[in-house]
Amino acid sequence: MSDTSVSLEESWKAALAGEFSSPYMQQLKSFLVAQKQGGKRIFPRGSEYFRALDLTPISSVKVVILGQDPYHGLGQAHGLCFSVRPGVRIPPSLVNIYKEMQTDLGIAPARHGFLEHWARQGVLLLNSVLTVEEGQAAAHQGKGWERFTDAVIRKVNDECESVVFMLWGSYAQRKAAFVDATRHLVLRAPHPSPLSAHNGFFGCGHFSKANDFLQSRGRSPIDWQLPTDPQDIEM
Repeated sequence: MSDTSVSLEESWKAALAGEFSSPYMQQLKSFLVAQKQGGKRIFPRGSEYFRALDLTPISSVKVVILGQDPYHGLGQAHGLCFSVRPGVRIPPSLVNIYKEMQTDLGIAPARHGFLEHWARQGVLLLNSVLTVEEGQAAAHQGKGWERFTDAVIRKVNDECESVVFMLWGSYAQRKAAFVDATRHLVLRAPHPSPLSAHNGFFGCGHFSKANDFLQSRGRSPIDWQLPTDPQDIEM
């Protein structure tokens, strides 16, 4: 994954050039190539590894939501954390995210799980690990992606102003522990999965808090209401 071979939105390509030229990324590329040559099916497809960055240039970032791994089922992952392709059943964690949005903002739950509408407004939907093997959760942890996404978060922390970090669950909270809370708004809550949502995710009010903060800093709020038809989202 040299910086000359990666197809990536230009502001991120420039900001992360040092990462792409580093040995760990070369090792990660070799690992992924070997996996594919060995007949393993990798999600998401290669053109969508960096979809979160492509849709949300660094200068546009207003909110960061951190996930852990891509969904490992066929047809689910497309490069944005918590999001699934149109027509795919809404995952349980996203169902709970929609429930909290309804409580917080009065927004009726969408009937799809396609979140590109958020990403195009400046919500960086970033997984910690950007690839996974089909049917094998966490198969690509510890291969280098975590170091890369740490660098992404660090760039946002250092180069952006007045960003909201929504850190759901202990993993996300550890990963972004270095974020400067004097310049950004850091919101913490349990993970929205069915195992933990009732321990404080429900009622956290993060969506209204995010918009209140953005407006207090002179930034436009996020329209969290998703289009009824995901085809209405510019692809």
